[in-house]
Amino acid sequence: MDRFLFLTFDGLSTGAVYAAFALALVLIWRAARLVNFAQGAMAVTTAYVGYAVASATGSYWLGLGAAVLAGLALGALVERVLMRFVGHANPLNDVIVALGLVLLIQAVLGMVFGNEYRPAAAPFDTDALSIGGIAALSPYDLWVLGAVLVVVVLLALLFTRTPIGLRMRASAFAPEVSRLLGVNVNRMLTVGWALAAAVGALAGMLVIPTGLGLHPHAMDLVFVVAFTAAVVGGLDSPVGAVVGGLLVGLILSYVTGYLGPDTTPLAVLVLLLAVLLVRPGGLFSSARARHV
Repeated sequence: MDRFLFLTFDGLSTGAVYAAFALALVLIWRAARLVNFAQGAMAVTTAYVGYAVASATGSYWLGLGAAVLAGLALGALVERVLMRFVGHANPLNDVIVALGLVLLIQAVLGMVFGNEYRPAAAPFDTDALSIGGIAALSPYDLWVLGAVLVVVVLLALLFTRTPIGLRMRASAFAPEVSRLLGVNVNRMLTVGWALAAAVGALAGMLVIPTGLGLHPHAMDLVFVVAFTAAVVGGLDSPVGAVVGGLLVGLILSYVTGYLGPDTTPLAVLVLLLAVLLVRPGGLFSSARARHV
């Protein structure tokens, strides 16, 4: 029982990290109806900005703010300069361009900052608190869970209670109809990309201190697991992204603890296939929207 509880707490802490990044994928999907495969590389870029500011000022919080602002700027820049000119008739076009952007960003980061591992300090203690002699969540894990919860609430309010959120969703589902109704679709896409990159920047700043360290490829594996979490929960559901992240974190923890780390990739693949076969839209998918 002690081992099970330890693995459960460990899975929740790592799952919260995956949930944070899955939120960024959900946000860009809700805004533009595409999966941004460059999200991980963009998050690493903003993390370099954040930790450069943190090192210069001695304040993690200033670095966090700088990373989020850099995410806003980078997301808007990528949409305005690159993705706007991609033909979206074939979904593969977006995927190919995003993968090319990943290679470009990683190459530039490697040339500018080098490929060496840079340890990143956390703002709170990462040692787990002991409850009844069992290692539970650390103060840093609690900070990650709280930050993810706040982001989920804000995104839910944005998309359901604000005019700009409703315009963003309308622009993604029916751009031509939205234009006829007076919505500036191009502007909404830019806002969606900027917000998604900002959430990705926050996720990067939450993920990197957990042991990944800072290097150009820091988010590659995190992206794969977070993408699985987003698909499991439902690409159109922020709540689903969090639940999916926690579920994937728990599964990885249990499989690693009982079967060994070599079986974890297989466990993630089995989970992804099972969800796609039983509920392709994800566990929290809503009813399919009608086309006008």
